[in-house]
Amino acid sequence: MTTTVFTDETRARAREIVARYPADRSRSALLPLLHLVQSEEGYVSPAGVAFCAEVLGLNKAQVGAVASFYTMYKRRPTGDWLVSVCTNTMCNVLGGQEVYDTLAEHLGVGHDETTADGKVTLEHAECLAACDYGPVMTVNYDFFDGVDPQTAVGVVDELRAGGRPTSSRGARLCTLKEMAIQLAGFADEREGAVADGVPGEPSLRGLRLAQQHGISVPGFDPNTPIRSGDKPAPATPAKAAPTGSTAPDVPAPDRKSPQVRTAETRQPDAKTAVPDGPGTKVPVDGPAPGPRDAQAAEAAGVAANKPAGDAKPAGDDAEAQERNLREAESTGHSGDQGSANDKGAQK
Repeated sequence: MTTTVFTDETRARAREIVARYPADRSRSALLPLLHLVQSEEGYVSPAGVAFCAEVLGLNKAQVGAVASFYTMYKRRPTGDWLVSVCTNTMCNVLGGQEVYDTLAEHLGVGHDETTADGKVTLEHAECLAACDYGPVMTVNYDFFDGVDPQTAVGVVDELRAGGRPTSSRGARLCTLKEMAIQLAGFADEREGAVADGVPGEPSLRGLRLAQQHGISVPGFDPNTPIRSGDKPAPATPAKAAPTGSTAPDVPAPDRKSPQVRTAETRQPDAKTAVPDGPGTKVPVDGPAPGPRDAQAAEAAGVAANKPAGDAKPAGDDAEAQERNLREAESTGHSGDQGSANDKGAQK
């Protein structure tokens, strides 16, 4: 099995991504890092998983668990054009399944399969969140509304011929790798990459009905300026009507900390505070732990875990994290001007 060696540009971008996050929250960079490796390989390969683990000081199992959870991360080679057809209830009733079946027969592939030329990957999607435009399909997550089998075949044929059709409500299409670099947080410098989307008729229908019948939000003036320094007046709590109960007042459940509510929901017992029970006292949030306390607690948890099968600790590799963060910070301060010059040269 060959190992992918990521380019220097990708490694520099990885350091830039890590530098976006606080030093003690560097693992939050994992999602954009996965998009970054997908932008180079077209999918998240085992080498990509190892790369992300190395950059963040994580175990490969931790990275793989995230990469396999989200469907936007592809775990095997994917074509330049990911064609997704909605086959959920609304689109299905309107003909979505027929669109998918026609494309599968025309392309000679099934769900999550790629054509022999490596250009198109077909998948059926459970919902694309555009029921009022159904049946819909997306190409690299850009919408084509109200498709039928003939128009869908026309779109994929144009893509395979080298064309880039314009989506129904967006800019000209980009490849999956170009899309991944945008999702990693970097601008798409292609000409025509950004365009103003037009609103569709279903989206405007509600607005037009409101205008036709004179419906508006009470007291709303669209010309009222919004000043950043304005603060809403504190709401005055309404006094509850007397109930005649002799039980003492107890804070409502929604005033508990999320941790307390979760614990009580999962495993209530006789000691669990009942909001409306006489003499009970509901726990309240204490002061938030300081950064040092959080680090000490995390270090204690890592030390308490037995080594995993690969002889690595079950938690994060703090030394690798700190090393990459130092490198990211030094690169970020010294490389700002160079990055700007590079972008200017590309243009």
